[in-house]
Amino acid sequence: MINKVKYPSSVGKLALSSIFILFLSSWISLAMPQNQTIIRVNVGVILDDHTHSGAQQIWLRCIKMALSDFYVSNAHYKTRLVLKVRDSKRNVVHAAAAALDLIKNEKVRAIIGPVTTMDTSFVINLGNEAHVPIISFSATSPSLASIQSSYFFQLAQNDSTQVKAISSIVKAFGWRQVVPIYIDTSYGKAFVPYLADALEEIGARVTYRSVLSPSATDDQIEKELYKLMTMQTRVFVVHMTTPLCSRVLDKAKAIGMMSQGYVWITTSGKTNRLKMMDDFSFLNSMEGVIGVETYVPVTKERQGFMQRWHLQILKDTPANGFSANLDVFALWAYDAAHALAIAIEKVTWSTSNIGFRKSDTATNNLTDLESFSVSQYGPELCEALSTTRFHGIAGEFRLVDRRLQSSTFKIVNINGGAARTIGFWTPENGLQKKLGSSASKSSISNGDLGPMIWPGNTLSVPKGWEIPTNGKKLRIAVPQKAGFTEFVKITKDPSTNITDVFGFSIDVFEAALQILPYALTYEYIPFVKADGNPAGNNNDLCYQVSIGNFDAIVGDTTITANRSLYVDFTMPYTEAAIVMVVPVRDSNRKSAWAFLKPWRWELWFATACLFLFIGFVVWLLEHRINKHFRGPPSHQVGTSIWFSFSTMVFAQTARVVSNWARVVMIIWIFVLLVLTINYTASLTSLYTVKKLEPTFTDIKYLLKKGERVGHVRNYVGDMLKKIGFEDSKLVRFTTVEEIDDALSKGSANGGVAGVLDETPNLKLFLAKYCNKYKMVGPFFRTDGFAFAFPKGSPLLQDVSQAVLNVTGGEKIMKIENKWFKKESNCQDLTTPNIHSNRLGVDSFLVLFLIVAGASILALIIFVVSFVYRHKDIWTPEASIWSKIQKMLVIFNEKDLSCHTFINKKEDEMTSFPNYSPESSVHQNLYHGNLNSFSSGSGEPQESSTDHASP
Repeated sequence: MINKVKYPSSVGKLALSSIFILFLSSWISLAMPQNQTIIRVNVGVILDDHTHSGAQQIWLRCIKMALSDFYVSNAHYKTRLVLKVRDSKRNVVHAAAAALDLIKNEKVRAIIGPVTTMDTSFVINLGNEAHVPIISFSATSPSLASIQSSYFFQLAQNDSTQVKAISSIVKAFGWRQVVPIYIDTSYGKAFVPYLADALEEIGARVTYRSVLSPSATDDQIEKELYKLMTMQTRVFVVHMTTPLCSRVLDKAKAIGMMSQGYVWITTSGKTNRLKMMDDFSFLNSMEGVIGVETYVPVTKERQGFMQRWHLQILKDTPANGFSANLDVFALWAYDAAHALAIAIEKVTWSTSNIGFRKSDTATNNLTDLESFSVSQYGPELCEALSTTRFHGIAGEFRLVDRRLQSSTFKIVNINGGAARTIGFWTPENGLQKKLGSSASKSSISNGDLGPMIWPGNTLSVPKGWEIPTNGKKLRIAVPQKAGFTEFVKITKDPSTNITDVFGFSIDVFEAALQILPYALTYEYIPFVKADGNPAGNNNDLCYQVSIGNFDAIVGDTTITANRSLYVDFTMPYTEAAIVMVVPVRDSNRKSAWAFLKPWRWELWFATACLFLFIGFVVWLLEHRINKHFRGPPSHQVGTSIWFSFSTMVFAQTARVVSNWARVVMIIWIFVLLVLTINYTASLTSLYTVKKLEPTFTDIKYLLKKGERVGHVRNYVGDMLKKIGFEDSKLVRFTTVEEIDDALSKGSANGGVAGVLDETPNLKLFLAKYCNKYKMVGPFFRTDGFAFAFPKGSPLLQDVSQAVLNVTGGEKIMKIENKWFKKESNCQDLTTPNIHSNRLGVDSFLVLFLIVAGASILALIIFVVSFVYRHKDIWTPEASIWSKIQKMLVIFNEKDLSCHTFINKKEDEMTSFPNYSPESSVHQNLYHGNLNSFSSGSGEPQESSTDHASP
């Protein structure tokens, strides 16, 4: 069938360009030296004459155009490639025969082709034996890279490079399961392991591998597709040859697998050749399909080639029926011929050294495969080809390990009979709507692709899996146990033989399922041993799920490392820790120093310092005017301390007469009142409130003392063994009643000193026996209880999200109150800890600062006033030390000007009329008679001529 060719509007310009090129090439040929020797080098081309859509003619035409364009622009080169074309007839034997003929009879220096992976893998061995490079522009299988041959060049994009793009699409839409549908050849088989590894890196997996024979009939294809319909997975990756892929997608549409909920992804092997298909009506069966296509940048080289191509098609279409469209394989064929022409020119050929020589192992009367000659300059040609670099029409031509480096892909969506670009993928940035955008590889999301229309003409993203209508219900395994049935309890009605399952774990699971945007059909199946007895070992249960006997586990299943090897866990729905319950005791009345507990030591110390400081301040303010604060030094110290401490009980006998002392005492008494009230309240609580403390708080102490301990879970016992507990010191319990009995006896009487297990189990125990025991810890970290699903289950992500919604709201509180409700006789053991609530300085810091500030202020005012009143003694002639001594002497005597002594002096003058103030000690002071003072009495000694003072 001949396609209708749409020619560009600038046909006239193209014609002029073509005429100009022909004229230029003629001029260059005339300008060349006429005596230059042209070396013609034979190059083989093996194509498939039966290739669909006339691809062989197109690829061959591109190869010829590449050589024509190359030698027009490089007319001075000494070499010219002569193409020797052979047909493989889509058969490995014919391809090998064609290669053998080219090497043995045509003496070709290199072979371009064959087309398929199977043909190429055989021809590579022939090229390796003859030292003839094999250049493939269409064989993309990763299996070819495993053939250790330095004479094979894969000038096409390796299929293994696109698996990252496919896995990025899977990750972007949150799919967890994928089924590859591939052809049963080396082309298909080599691709799937790379795809499985890429999916595993993103947390997805291959749940089933659908393999179709290259010669599969329509009935066989339909049977395989119906088998896929009975499975949960709805994401399919198709990797096969174009004819077989077309049949598979046609049949999938016919049986309803191109409807809403399905996801189809085609690899580049199919998508790259959409432009070359004669029958574009086939695209109607691909509505909603996502395709991964090799990205070819738009370059000047490519634009120039396309102009020349359309001119060639304009001339050849009526005769040859060439398609005007080119796929990426045609562009690679052009670049392959261009690269080979460069490499041939690099090698110094001459008429005398372009031949073959017989192999060292060749003998007479051997078969053709063993007797062909070896190319003399094959290694040099391989080296030249490996180092060739240029800007090709398919992009930058650069080889690494003899393979083309091209890893950018275009993501397309088939809709409306056409492939619409929705994004790109690069190794550096992952998925992105446009090349060069700032999207990061670590933040891949479906927002990094354009709008997409899915199968069934819907915009809703398929969730990637479905519960088939003809499928079975989900088989939910529940552990059957003798104790701790509040989590899972299984009952069976003997009359109706109906099994009922309920409990805390069941309620959480069903609450999570109610949040899911879809309905699930399931049934609970009690897990029992082969002999019919209950089996509560969660390790065995996880193994049963991994081998497919159950679809999930709902119960008090702890997340552990060894179990995660078999199943995937949802987010935990309980607390995660290993704690211990121990008996309690009243510790408030055990200590003889309990009266000190209401205050912390720093408060006791600060209060004592304030007592001494206040006593000193009052003495300083009252010493000169109050007789109670005078006398011998020992008397004054004792009086000051007694006065200060007596204020604590408001029993001070001495009264203060200074106004500033009264201010200080008012503030101090208020502070003492606050301190006394708080101390009394705390002390009363200490002696009246029953304070229960755990008997033990450390596992290492129990281990050191050789105490017996208990546990519920087997893995907890294993953990205790690892830290040093012997088997004889470990006791396993199955019910809360057993735990209570053992703790009541104690370790010395055949019981245990403590029981260690997970928080949910021991919270359930304390809900019933909260008056006798207390929880301490945690000692180890665990991941809590969770629901288990098979590895890669599509339900895992949705159920985990639903569990988070349940545990983060009021539902979990209602469920806990329902199953973990305390007994009516339980008291609250959350009485405040007296030790932890002891008062410190921080509780009274403001009061202490106020009383200290007032005292210091009073001292400053007193000192300034005192110095000012006696400033006349600060004469310049006296030394500082003598001035200080005079001030201390004055401070040590009575202040007779104070009202407390004025009244007294009036009474004395009435009783003693001969009294004269000039005879007073004060008069002697101003005459410098300091010897009249006694250091022991604290009072000035009167002269013998003075009247005695009473």
